[in-house]
Amino acid sequence: MVRRPRLAASLLVGLVALGAASLALLPGVAFWDTGELQAVGPLMGTAHPTGFPTYVLLGWFASVVLQPLGEAAFRMNLLSAICVAVAAGVTVDLVVRLSGRLALGMAAGVGLALMPTAWAMATHAETHTLHLAFVAVLLWLLVAWDERVRAPGAPEEEDPAGDGRTDRGDRFLVAAAAVFGLALGNHSLTILLAVPVGLYVLAVDPGIWRRGRLVVSCVGVLALTVVVVYLELPLRAGPFRAPLVYGTPDTWEGFKYIVLAEQFRDSVNDPFGELPRKLGDLVTRTTTQFGMLAPLIPIGFIVTAVRRPRYALLTGTAAAITCFFAASYVNADISRYYLGPELMAWTWLAILAAAAVDLLADLAGDVDPAIARTRAGMISLIVAVALVVPTLLEVPTRHAAVDASRQVDAVNWTAHALDVMEPDAAIVSWWSYSTPLWYAQRVEGKRPDIAIIDDRTRLDENLGGLTDVIDANLGKRPVYVIRVDQNEVRQLAGLYDLEYIDGRDARTLTRVIGRKGS
Repeated sequence: MVRRPRLAASLLVGLVALGAASLALLPGVAFWDTGELQAVGPLMGTAHPTGFPTYVLLGWFASVVLQPLGEAAFRMNLLSAICVAVAAGVTVDLVVRLSGRLALGMAAGVGLALMPTAWAMATHAETHTLHLAFVAVLLWLLVAWDERVRAPGAPEEEDPAGDGRTDRGDRFLVAAAAVFGLALGNHSLTILLAVPVGLYVLAVDPGIWRRGRLVVSCVGVLALTVVVVYLELPLRAGPFRAPLVYGTPDTWEGFKYIVLAEQFRDSVNDPFGELPRKLGDLVTRTTTQFGMLAPLIPIGFIVTAVRRPRYALLTGTAAAITCFFAASYVNADISRYYLGPELMAWTWLAILAAAAVDLLADLAGDVDPAIARTRAGMISLIVAVALVVPTLLEVPTRHAAVDASRQVDAVNWTAHALDVMEPDAAIVSWWSYSTPLWYAQRVEGKRPDIAIIDDRTRLDENLGGLTDVIDANLGKRPVYVIRVDQNEVRQLAGLYDLEYIDGRDARTLTRVIGRKGS
């Protein structure tokens, strides 16, 4: 198929995805991890495990390039929208390569961008949107390499070394290795793709192990990419220290703690237990995301296995391993962990739709080749519309669910807290409230006099327990607290005279007056 229409279609779908995300985009800073990423990116700091250095580096670059478009937090939110747009646009061409049908590629790209989870993630700073984009690009490169290896009579380029070896599209595989390394530096979910990619490479070229130069090139590019990306952690925590650093990644133990996510070591719970329940949850999740298209996904995979067996091997194993892992991971909102498998499911649906187009075209009977192509194109358009209509019908409901354009709670709370706290104050905060405070102070330059003492700060700086920090600052500066643990809330009420500024206990912004009876 001619490249120019494919490029135009990819750009168009990417713009549609970007427009949809922009309509629901979070306007400013947020609580939790979003606030941290909104601060770490512009500062080129270091984030919580696993550090996400690729995301941080890209976030810094985007924060510079997108500077005319708004404040730093908004620019980081916009980066997520761009990542989903890239994933949707690449999906268009990926499906065209797999099915030969441009209309089906556009339907799959639009469908991916408007899925509840993908659309919701596109509205705020989020590493999983970049992971989705990397997965799309990785699949595209691997399929492009497969095409070059398998194409009958395809022109082969001479090896630059002049030893008589031929290229056979090897540059696509080397590029895939680099993308895999970048993806690994963005999110550790990429590790789950290692076995599927290895199986796919062996299925496409069983004798690749005899091509030492290619193997060494891929391994070298992968290793170099990972090393260069992960150097961001010790460099920005050490000799080129950033204003916001999580942990101590400038030490070997601290680096391992961050990169290996040791604090989340116990988050995978009983992976082989309760399999029927987990399967039921997966079915429910799939139905929520795909609606009436959900029952067609397993059929689409079977058709993919028949028509594109190597691609089915790649995506089938990748989706199975990722879903198996995500079903047992209990640390956070897990819906975003399924973004990669959902992209793969859309490609299966498109391949199923392509099979339906071919069947309907064949039933039309033998006609002039030109007329047959025109008729097949019309059928393809009709099937593509049928494929995307269920998603389009859900757009109003989904937009209402994901719309973050009026969410200003974190903005208002942060402004209020900074306004209330006295000069040279210390606030003993916790993660959700610390992150927007960090953003306001270290990115926007507000209230540099305030000491924001998070639980992470206490650990990294050996400041002791909650009461140790309070007692060390009482009498020297105003002290504020905001805690959510009920035991800590009761402890504070029993030990200190407190002024509740925003509520009735220390779960809201509270001033510590002094020790009881002092």
